[in-house]
Amino acid sequence: MKIWYTPIIATVFFAVFSCNSKADKKEENSIKTVEKVPELKLTIDSIRIAKFYENYPKLDKFKNDVISLYQKNKSTQLWQDNKGIVEFANTLFNQYKNMDQEGLKANYPYNEQLNSVFDNNANTKLSKEDTDLLLSNLYYYYGEKVGGFDEKTVVSLEWLLPRKKLNYQVFSDSIFKKSTILDDKKRKMFSQYYKLRDALKEYREIEKNGGWKTIETGEDYKSLKVGDSSAVVAQIRERLFVTKDIQEDNKSAICDTTLIKAMKNYELRHGYTAKNTILLEHINDLNIPVSDRIKTIIVNMERCRWIDPELEKGQKYIEVNIPEFRLYIVEDGKIAFISPVVVGRAMTKTVIFSGMMSNIVFSPYWNVPPSIIKSEIKPGMAKDKNYLQKKNLEWNNGAVRQLPGKNNSLGLVKFLFPNSSNIYLHDTPSKSLFERESRAFSHGCVRVAKPRELAIELLKVDPQWNPERIDKAMHAGKESWYTLKKKVPVYIGYFTAWVDRQGNLNFYKDIYGRDESMIKLLTEE
Repeated sequence: MKIWYTPIIATVFFAVFSCNSKADKKEENSIKTVEKVPELKLTIDSIRIAKFYENYPKLDKFKNDVISLYQKNKSTQLWQDNKGIVEFANTLFNQYKNMDQEGLKANYPYNEQLNSVFDNNANTKLSKEDTDLLLSNLYYYYGEKVGGFDEKTVVSLEWLLPRKKLNYQVFSDSIFKKSTILDDKKRKMFSQYYKLRDALKEYREIEKNGGWKTIETGEDYKSLKVGDSSAVVAQIRERLFVTKDIQEDNKSAICDTTLIKAMKNYELRHGYTAKNTILLEHINDLNIPVSDRIKTIIVNMERCRWIDPELEKGQKYIEVNIPEFRLYIVEDGKIAFISPVVVGRAMTKTVIFSGMMSNIVFSPYWNVPPSIIKSEIKPGMAKDKNYLQKKNLEWNNGAVRQLPGKNNSLGLVKFLFPNSSNIYLHDTPSKSLFERESRAFSHGCVRVAKPRELAIELLKVDPQWNPERIDKAMHAGKESWYTLKKKVPVYIGYFTAWVDRQGNLNFYKDIYGRDESMIKLLTEE
């Protein structure tokens, strides 16, 4: 097909081309006349840095890192160029201003001066050098906050699990790469942290919308069951609707199966045994203000900052959450085993730490700790000369031990992961304790409700140890040891808020009273 160019088309084409050519030449000439802005090059040496910390002493703890940082950058600026503040600095400032989303308080010591840097309407009195130094210190301040309390503080809070450590060399170098702590994809955290952060957002939205009303009950309130009619029922229904434990608030004052089912779901998420009645203790739990729940979430986000995310990469490990009174085996990222546990009472707290399980001891002796000999056994012997025999105890090289058997305090099997606190997992003859909602009764060790099943789970990799052989060893009445072919990591933690694998937010009672002191540390100026 031929294309015919008429004189009109040719004229238009020529005109457009001519105009564009003229425009291009005009633009080219205008570019040539624009003055080039000189490159910004500030001198920020050790003398300048020392002067800065004289004026800003509250930032002094970052001094050595900042000096090293600028030495790597040939004593020149990091956060500014000839156009002003670089984009990465704005990103840092925005992250700092949104620290509340991370459950942290944005209380940079020189907040007023910092704000003036980013307030376009303000005439900042800061020099360019001090501006740069202020931002470098903000970077370290932010990194310190999102990294969690320092190691000394964590240890003082009796947390001895492996700590996520901030590599300050890599941290400093990341400024030049404009990455790491400001990038959620690169700032790897313990996975539970992100789940709690989402929960924090959700509960703050609830708080923003007015939270939930206090459920009013009379002094004669005892319980509610299916079929009961009461004004309290409508209040409970409204309260459960706020936290999505019930899908619809029909305003009914009659307790029906839908309400009881929703309440059971709530009870399970808050550390209770699901019941067919709504007790006063459940009402009291429902009445805990949303502001308190938010504090609990924030505290547990901080605990997550201390956890090295590498711990989750293990093919198989055991985790115990003390306030939850549960033990889990996690294998390839999935829960392979669950058992209720009994933990230490308030006076003999179970230690928060980790170890490597190496041995299973069947039909164990119980070597009685000196503290128990002093507080229980000697007073018992003073009252009854047959005390040792009745308790199946014997002297053993100046110490006391309990003979193997079904009445042994360690039960029929124990699981060892050597540690300085002499903590281990074990069976117990006191089975009734596992039926209680609060299970803090031990001297510090962790009693397992399903010890036989735990042994089977741990030994399934060894075909020679089938359930029949395990049963025989547990009831042999003679102590025998098995060394695991591959040691299994054990992590004993303390979380009063936890999002489970189904996405449900769970709250547990702070049985050791650890949350309040952490809230004070997180909110102090």
